[in-house]
Amino acid sequence: MDIPTSFITVCNLAVADWSITVSYLLLIPILAAIIGWGTNHLAVKMLFHPKEPISLAGFTVQGVFPKRQNQLAEKLGSLVSEELFSVRDISERIENFATSCETMKAVERRIEKTIREKLVGAFPMLTMFLTDDMIQKITRLFKSELEDFMKQSASELSDQLENNLDVREIVRKKVLAFSSDKLEQLLFELMKKEFRFIELVGAVLGFTIGCAQVLLVVAFEIF
Repeated sequence: MDIPTSFITVCNLAVADWSITVSYLLLIPILAAIIGWGTNHLAVKMLFHPKEPISLAGFTVQGVFPKRQNQLAEKLGSLVSEELFSVRDISERIENFATSCETMKAVERRIEKTIREKLVGAFPMLTMFLTDDMIQKITRLFKSELEDFMKQSASELSDQLENNLDVREIVRKKVLAFSSDKLEQLLFELMKKEFRFIELVGAVLGFTIGCAQVLLVVAFEIF
């Protein structure tokens, strides 16, 4: 029994339509992934651009970081001075170094070397009176005096630093002095991986939503 030509034609058209439908359905997640990536990529770019304020439909548009560079400078200055690099820390390090055992041993060696080489060289007759025991006593005497002097000097220097060195203000001025291009370069280098991750998340979420849309379309067609 021959199958009518019209029936075959209808079947071919149905298969063709289904193929086209499947192609469109498969395209949806891909397009959604591209849109998701593009949206997040644009969002990352808008953190830095436009660098100068632009009036658009009655609204002023400017990149987040250029717009808030002043606030960023203030926050970074406070963060560095309070949490990362305080003047008190510097002062303590100076005082500890000035009075450390290593420093005092180095001072002692230098004093003894000076007595044996410079002082005796300048006054050769001292060799008649300077014994090793006397040199050690003189060295310890000078060392004791220098130790007190270094403690006092380190303390005074620390006070001077605390009164005159404003880490917060230095950092704030440095950040404010950055051009928009320099600020973008620094922040992008610092957060490059995070920005790439944000873009990737956009693509993955877009693809997932696209797949969910395809499943919904197929479910509606079946039921």
